[in-house]
Amino acid sequence: MAPNATAVESVPQAEQEIDHTTDDPSLEAVVPELTWRSGLAAAGSALAYFFTVGLQNAFGIFQEYYTSYYLKGESNFKISWLGSFTIFTMFIFAPGVGILADKVGPLIPVSLGSVLLLVAIFMTSLCRQYYQFFLAQGVLLGIGMSFIAIPASGMVPRYFKRNRGLATGITVAGSSLGGIIWPIAFNQMLHHDGIGFPWAMRIAGFVMIPLCIICILTIRMPAVPKKQSDVVVEGVTFAGSEKGAPEKKKDLSVLRKPPFVLLCLGLFFGIFGFFIPIFYVSTYAVHIGMSSSLAFYLVSIVNGASLFGRILPGIVGDHLGRFNMLAFSMFAASIVAFCWTAATSVAGLVVWTVVFGFTSGAILSLQLACATTLADADSAGAAVGTVMGAVSLA
Repeated sequence: MAPNATAVESVPQAEQEIDHTTDDPSLEAVVPELTWRSGLAAAGSALAYFFTVGLQNAFGIFQEYYTSYYLKGESNFKISWLGSFTIFTMFIFAPGVGILADKVGPLIPVSLGSVLLLVAIFMTSLCRQYYQFFLAQGVLLGIGMSFIAIPASGMVPRYFKRNRGLATGITVAGSSLGGIIWPIAFNQMLHHDGIGFPWAMRIAGFVMIPLCIICILTIRMPAVPKKQSDVVVEGVTFAGSEKGAPEKKKDLSVLRKPPFVLLCLGLFFGIFGFFIPIFYVSTYAVHIGMSSSLAFYLVSIVNGASLFGRILPGIVGDHLGRFNMLAFSMFAASIVAFCWTAATSVAGLVVWTVVFGFTSGAILSLQLACATTLADADSAGAAVGTVMGAVSLA
């Protein structure tokens, strides 16, 4: 008896619904990872890093400006707590935000984070005293950044598996681009255009409004195909796709496994003091005789070098091992960091800034790639958040 024509014709339709996030090794080489949806998600995530972590990477300009003008009576150590606490709040909220993003998707967290971040920016423009800066820039800004950056970090691994190191590196490179542009923009507004600090912050806030909207629209979960009905061909039943089945409870067991725990411990000790050079490089430059206007550009230089450091090691890590590249990058960055105070001239400090930026650039991107390598797609946000939560304690 001839097979039923309708049943035979429905087989290709079932094959067309193969999801690109499949874990079947036989399909990894043929299913394209780069689609319009994954490209938009990666671009939106990079943009999120541009105005969150990128702005924080530029804290050196605030450190130097507060020391010289707004908070002149406060010590460098006390002022540095503003930047340190921003990072702490951003990372300490990361585990909860990551789990929330895995559960409800990125739309709600990113929308909430956008509101908090914009309120923090505009409130910082009104600050005059240290405690006001601490609450607006140190606390509220960090929380807003967490609700934007963490969901963005967890979405990219859902789309990319083979080239996860490269994709994550490009995403996190958005923070390097922000670290280049924000210092130059603030330096121009504060020292050359005579705009002043309050309006410089407000202008930054107005610029961030459309950027937040773009992130809300582009950072989305991968599409989930509808469930396919079973197909019968010559008496053989082909099971339909279960992608549309009721959602399973999230499996967070990876967070308790020894490899993941060791990764968190290693990053805690490895990133201890990581942001000190970024915060103090401008102040140190002024101390050895560089002008304030030129010292601002060191923050852009270190972030410009880290742009290449985030992408190139990611490519190598996809081929030689992401954990291997992470360990090598942390070792190299630590050696360069110990050489910081040996740079006592302007030229020497510029060279040191470039080398440190490149060697340290891979750490943030590879730590995310390593965390999501140990997790599955459904727990990627929780894995990223937990790693960043461990780092916050450093």
